[in-house]
Amino acid sequence: MFILYEYDIFWAFLIISSVIPILAFLFSGILAPISKGPEKLSSYESGIEPMGDAWLQFRIRYYMFALVFVVFDVETVFLYPWAMSFDILGVSVFIEALIFVLILIVGLVYAWRKGALEWS
Repeated sequence: MFILYEYDIFWAFLIISSVIPILAFLFSGILAPISKGPEKLSSYESGIEPMGDAWLQFRIRYYMFALVFVVFDVETVFLYPWAMSFDILGVSVFIEALIFVLILIVGLVYAWRKGALEWS
């Protein structure tokens, strides 16, 4: 039989962790001074008077490098628990992890051939 009272601590934690940020936003909205002058609406550049337009276009290369980094960083996060319990899991899980790594290598080769990793 499924007993719900075993999850009382979980529900209490979930409710408290949801209420605290909501209260923080409400209090900051109520207590914060509201002043929208030209100084408040100007962009901040480390205490220096802003020069020119604040909107700049960044090259797509920055985002491509960041995306490739995130993909392989997440791969490491997924492979670490597998590596820690490799001796227990067996051959089938090894094959699954190998397929996972091969798919990522195919993506890396694709990005490499398309020139996404070239910094020119």
